[in-house]
Amino acid sequence: MKILIIGSNGQLGWELQRTVPQNVDMAALDYPDIDITDEKNLQSVMDEHLPDWIINCAAYTDVDGAEKEADAARAVNCDGAKNIAAQALRINARMVHISTDFIFSGNRSRPYQPLDKPDPKSVYGQTKLDGEKSVESILKQDRLIVRTAWLYSSHGNNFVKTMIRLMDEKEELTIIDDQIGSPTWANGLALTVWAAIHQNLKGIFHWTDAGVASWYDFAVAIQEEAIRAGLLKKTIPILPIPTRKYPTPAKRPLYSVLDKKDILDALGLEAVHWRSRLKQMIQELT
Repeated sequence: MKILIIGSNGQLGWELQRTVPQNVDMAALDYPDIDITDEKNLQSVMDEHLPDWIINCAAYTDVDGAEKEADAARAVNCDGAKNIAAQALRINARMVHISTDFIFSGNRSRPYQPLDKPDPKSVYGQTKLDGEKSVESILKQDRLIVRTAWLYSSHGNNFVKTMIRLMDEKEELTIIDDQIGSPTWANGLALTVWAAIHQNLKGIFHWTDAGVASWYDFAVAIQEEAIRAGLLKKTIPILPIPTRKYPTPAKRPLYSVLDKKDILDALGLEAVHWRSRLKQMIQELT
């Protein structure tokens, strides 16, 4: 089975490469070797590799930057996804498209199910939703969309690594405590994607690690695990603050816990609690 990973330099792309099953003939590309906004370039790459599956991890993920660079975000998150779907249809390949909790408003107090009505409140969320719609309009039901949230890894830039750096540099941190979600190790998401491909899964699904947390809860756990792992030598105060005291250009969902029951049932998996996953990832940093 031939798999093409697009967005190989990102957290998920990197984890997909290091967890690739033995029976997979994998190619992993990123810009500038592949440009999903350039239809001719994309077609040329597809003709060269002729994959059975395409995993689209590429995205414009600067949530605040998207508010000022809406065209750039749309080019990658919407038009790029549309272009990949069109190529998948042309060469008769299956497509996995990775999406986000930001397509929801965050105004509910129960986990979002895959078929709940989207209502994005940011440019980033809207462009990711439009990307989903483009994929679905071209491939109909013959596509796999996996939404995830609060992703981190030992590779690349993310909240966990930023917190460890700041905890080493600062005497005190203030962290938002009224945005609730589920921290997710990209390694677990990668293994889930491979399992979904193996079982030829179709549809729209959610995947995060088990459990919920605020960013404040997450930061406190990061400090505790980093101390245990020897990455930090001292504990600093971490103070909770509400979102209104930390304004950002893009509006974040206040509650974006995703319901994973459908994918757990379909693949016969059990989600691991985010705290356990965090401990595993931090061990990789030692």
